[in-house]
Amino acid sequence: MATLTAGDKAPDFTANDQNGKTVSLSDFKGKNVILYFYPKDDTPGCTAEACSFRDNYQAMLGQGFEVIGVSTDDEKSHKKFETKYSLPFPLIADTDKAINEAYGVWVEKNMYGKKYMGTARKTFIIGPDGTISHILDKVDTKNATKQVLDLLQ
Repeated sequence: MATLTAGDKAPDFTANDQNGKTVSLSDFKGKNVILYFYPKDDTPGCTAEACSFRDNYQAMLGQGFEVIGVSTDDEKSHKKFETKYSLPFPLIADTDKAINEAYGVWVEKNMYGKKYMGTARKTFIIGPDGTISHILDKVDTKNATKQVLDLLQ
């Protein structure tokens, strides 16, 4: 499993979004990308994080950023999540966990003493040349956008 650090080239990927449209990281060449990984559609933390990006989406676009969410949920689940919360950005269905693995976010987790594999909540900020400029390991779901903007100040 990869351990990525700032300065590394972001692994390219191609997968479907909530509309069945094929999305590749390389589609965003020349733009700044906020690539955020989250555990599960329509759960409290993941909803707070997605809504933070939604509520600040126009400002992010204005600053030259694209937002892409990734989880292991399927397209149908993503579509319901997008519709319920009017999310204006692509949600990538990483059902085979290939993107999670490439970014090193498919990890062992522990809840109530029970170990299981799951997605670590992590945000990667990728520059126009495809290089990772920042990695946010401790995401404050309600203030996800502010955290990202603070990093870039």
